[in-house]
Amino acid sequence: MTLNAAERLRTGEEFAENLALTGLAPHDVAADLAFTPERLRQTLDVDPASGPVDVWQLRDYLQQAVRDAGGTPVPYSVLDDRSRLKARFWFRLRGAPRHVFAGA
Repeated sequence: MTLNAAERLRTGEEFAENLALTGLAPHDVAADLAFTPERLRQTLDVDPASGPVDVWQLRDYLQQAVRDAGGTPVPYSVLDDRSRLKARFWFRLRGAPRHVFAGA
């Protein structure tokens, strides 16, 4: 599954919106996912250099973190359940860790 430029842009915007809803700083996300700051930036931007498995892991991480923070995630227009089925055919997807929010 390859995203075109418009899909990468839209997904990057959805990542940014969901990251904002989590209230987390990028360094928190990078630490939870064991990503370098550069790897996180590439994945948040859905840069062509970002790995598809990283993109799916970040998507799942942000979606759960928004819920854990008490919010409702912005839906993903491209990274939906149907696309996940296709991605599982091509890639070995990884589960996403959960951020431990203070007071949780």
